[in-house]
Amino acid sequence: MSMEVLEKYFNIKADRSIRTRRYTRYVSNGLLYTIVNVTHVEQEVLIELYEMSEHMAKHSDKKVSRFVAAQEGTYLVTHDNEDFVLLQNQFHKVKPNRKTGRQLARFHYRGKQLQSQVEKLNRTGEWKKLWASRLDQMEKAWAGMSQEPPRDEFDKMFLESFPYYMGLCENAIQYVTDTELDEQPQYSDYRTITHKRFYDSLWKSEQEIRNPFDWVVDHPSRDLSEWIRDRYFKGSRTCMPDIKKFLYEYQTLLPISSYAWRLLYARLLFPLHYIECVEEYYSSSSQSVKKELEEKMSGYLRDTQDYEQFLRVFYDSVGIKKPMPVVEWL
Repeated sequence: MSMEVLEKYFNIKADRSIRTRRYTRYVSNGLLYTIVNVTHVEQEVLIELYEMSEHMAKHSDKKVSRFVAAQEGTYLVTHDNEDFVLLQNQFHKVKPNRKTGRQLARFHYRGKQLQSQVEKLNRTGEWKKLWASRLDQMEKAWAGMSQEPPRDEFDKMFLESFPYYMGLCENAIQYVTDTELDEQPQYSDYRTITHKRFYDSLWKSEQEIRNPFDWVVDHPSRDLSEWIRDRYFKGSRTCMPDIKKFLYEYQTLLPISSYAWRLLYARLLFPLHYIECVEEYYSSSSQSVKKELEEKMSGYLRDTQDYEQFLRVFYDSVGIKKPMPVVEWL
């Protein structure tokens, strides 16, 4: 059907297709095309994504996906009661030994110059509210389940571990509150285009495509902390040299203020890995997925003390000389 949409509405004939983990992309005249189903995406969100994409492209980001107008001049097409947009990219081969930290700093620098108003995709200053809402939802589920015996091993792990992780969540929320009271944001703390979730392989696969559907507007520490979280859970015992290198590369272009360090740390305190594991388990109907998540949860609980140690020494490990607030019980 994607090929049909491409030809019927955009008059583009594909030479071949490339299957990636997330999309099927089509090659035509040396350009890459991606059809994205946006049936359930609000129009205001699409407008914000379009404006962000155009901004980054006009500020010399050659790897960003740009929206393509259909033959009728509209960017949104409807086919078989479903809505689609088309994204176009130039071809870029993935370069080995790229400096991801430096590239991210350049991306953030361009994103800071965004002039258009972003409301639907703005997450700046929203962390406490979003975290509290997520925690509240999980606490209600836990309270309901506490009234009955656990049905399976995952139930048992969740019921026993949630009070501990609730404490971590509350600490993270308080840490943001204290940061906002104690620290003065600098120019480098100005909102920018960030990713919902930034991780190392995001730019190392898929022809280094920068897809606006991955983006939100937020404080730059969002991307720094989520990259660090991802790298930690890929190999906690070997991660620190890579984390230091990533942060050093970033700071060759953009400074990280005290305010940013503390927000970064608050995000690492917030146990997103645990929360997502629980949410995915109870929303999945696949037994194989549930089994994988059960094993993942078991690993998180087994290595709790390792993560506490990582948080305890984080500031020292990355070479922060200024005394930073610590969470006493870690």
